[in-house]
Amino acid sequence: MAETTLGHADQTAPRPPGLRGFVADWSSDQRAFKGVSWGKAMMWIFLLSDTFIFGCFLLSYMTARMSTVVPWPNPSEVFALHLFGQDIPLILIAIMTFVLISSSGTMAMAVNFGYRRDRRKTAILMLLTAALGATFVGMQAFEWTKLITEGVRPWENPWGAAQFGSTFFMITGFHGTHVTIGVIFLLIVARKVWRGDYETGARGFFTSRRGQYESVEIMGLYWHFVDLVWVFIFAFFYLW
Repeated sequence: MAETTLGHADQTAPRPPGLRGFVADWSSDQRAFKGVSWGKAMMWIFLLSDTFIFGCFLLSYMTARMSTVVPWPNPSEVFALHLFGQDIPLILIAIMTFVLISSSGTMAMAVNFGYRRDRRKTAILMLLTAALGATFVGMQAFEWTKLITEGVRPWENPWGAAQFGSTFFMITGFHGTHVTIGVIFLLIVARKVWRGDYETGARGFFTSRRGQYESVEIMGLYWHFVDLVWVFIFAFFYLW
């Protein structure tokens, strides 16, 4: 009887005030993350933190662009390619965007076939996604090389405001690093899928429980985030 009364008293005890109460409330919740694996939950937390970082970068870029008194370089001129005897504005950027958005589609199909436990198609689609991501990074490297050759530096450029170079290299470089890391992990997970590690439950790096293709879904979350961030970079940096 005393134990019952004590348990009832613990359940009805008031929540501590302030931050301690907030932490106590969330740490005692048995429903918020019920049924969600640690891997998936941590990926969502990582993506949330990365959203703040990219958001700060884009806000800094917009602040620098709107506050400068020197004319901002025209993206249609800066990112034009000379083809067939004429300058074609943003053609490389358009191709890069198409490639990255297409990779999002192949990644979605890989996750779908992973749920169906179709090992062969899942691995092939993940490898195709990695190939498209590597193509994107290669084109970005070509873009950087072209701009550096034309005199763009983090502290100056021949077209206008000096802040253009620093914001461009910072934002596109940070995003390109994310894509490169994604390509590496796509190859790792695709290899494990191809070998059947998720079917046999083989222990190792990025191997989930037997019969589970959760790592493929987690990679899909990361890759879709990278694609979504590029949409904002494309809109704010290349179209504005």
